[in-house]
Amino acid sequence: MNAPKKIGIFGGTFDPPHLGHLKLATHFAKLFQLDELLLIPSGEPWQKAGNITPAKTRLQLTQAAAIDLARTFLYLKISTQIGVDRVEVDRAGPSYAIDTIQDLRRRYGSEASLIWLMGVDSLMTLPTWNSWKGLLTQVHFAVANRPEYDLEQAMSPEMRDFLTNHQTLEASAIENSPSGRIYLDKTLAVDLSSSDLRNRLRTPSGNSLGSDQISSHVLEIITNLGLYR
Repeated sequence: MNAPKKIGIFGGTFDPPHLGHLKLATHFAKLFQLDELLLIPSGEPWQKAGNITPAKTRLQLTQAAAIDLARTFLYLKISTQIGVDRVEVDRAGPSYAIDTIQDLRRRYGSEASLIWLMGVDSLMTLPTWNSWKGLLTQVHFAVANRPEYDLEQAMSPEMRDFLTNHQTLEASAIENSPSGRIYLDKTLAVDLSSSDLRNRLRTPSGNSLGSDQISSHVLEIITNLGLYR
């Protein structure tokens, strides 16, 4: 019998996608030997304050990032198939993770291992998400640390209990079951701050940002469209 599929889900505003996102995606695709990785730009990110780049533009940026990510996978001999899913861009109303997860569970079936990729700061805000306690009935969470992030200080008692009940130290626990576990990666520290990057792009020195922050296809679109100026 064929083993259940392992599907990575990487949702976010992606305003813009940058090398921190691609590093996280590459690490977990290799660690879990994902069959597929879906990049899912949010449509209406209800928790984000301030001006957000239009969803269709962020979708275009995410598609460009996927091209560069595919090149990385090819170079590293990672066989994961990459897709950009517009499920949240096309859905009317606020983008809730629970709706996206339920859509994907219906698509891939009850046996597939669905693994939601995120940074640790997103995990700590989980209690503010819509229907957050039901998320792990549908997916796993694979979490990347951030440089110099103080997890103990950031963790609320509610999140401490949540981790106690669901955390696993073994990647195999994620791979071999459909949902229900949180894998907090101890080896990966990724800066996922798109807001800091936007602020830098808006400064007079923003034009000096290059391939060490943003992948080539994404940077080309940002430059051609005059974004974040």
